[in-house]
Amino acid sequence: MKKAVQDAVNDQIRNELYAGYMYLAMSAHFEHGNLEGFARWMRLQAQEELEHAMRLYDHVNRVGGRVTLRAIDQPPAEFESPLDVFRKALEHEREVTKMINELFELARSESDYPTELVLQWFIDEQVEEEDSASRAVDQLELAGDNKAALLMLDRSFGQRSGTD
Repeated sequence: MKKAVQDAVNDQIRNELYAGYMYLAMSAHFEHGNLEGFARWMRLQAQEELEHAMRLYDHVNRVGGRVTLRAIDQPPAEFESPLDVFRKALEHEREVTKMINELFELARSESDYPTELVLQWFIDEQVEEEDSASRAVDQLELAGDNKAALLMLDRSFGQRSGTD
């Protein structure tokens, strides 16, 4: 694994760990507000992001690279509303998509085909991640200030399984 790709993948491991940390902070926010369905959704999302980090971690080790863990920034802890939380989640997923695409381009320019293949999985995953967050934003926008609709969405989001 060339150093430029290794360094960029190590940065992406940090980014995925941060995403997990961010989603966990969002889960804590919902827990505090007694919105357990949204909290569950975010907690499962946090676990998924940690799995993404480990997928990259394992790849670096499999190809003889060296994993170097970077510091993780503190995520935000306060949010205005459930809609605000999901808008921030969607914005973050769009940023991650950009990061993955740039990393894919770097792997391609360095002729790092194994990393390119691993990143193809992430590209597909990001389509799902953005779609999921976008649908959540759309539903929360439709609910508006209707507390009954918000509670129905909270219950619905709580039905998410770990494999969604």
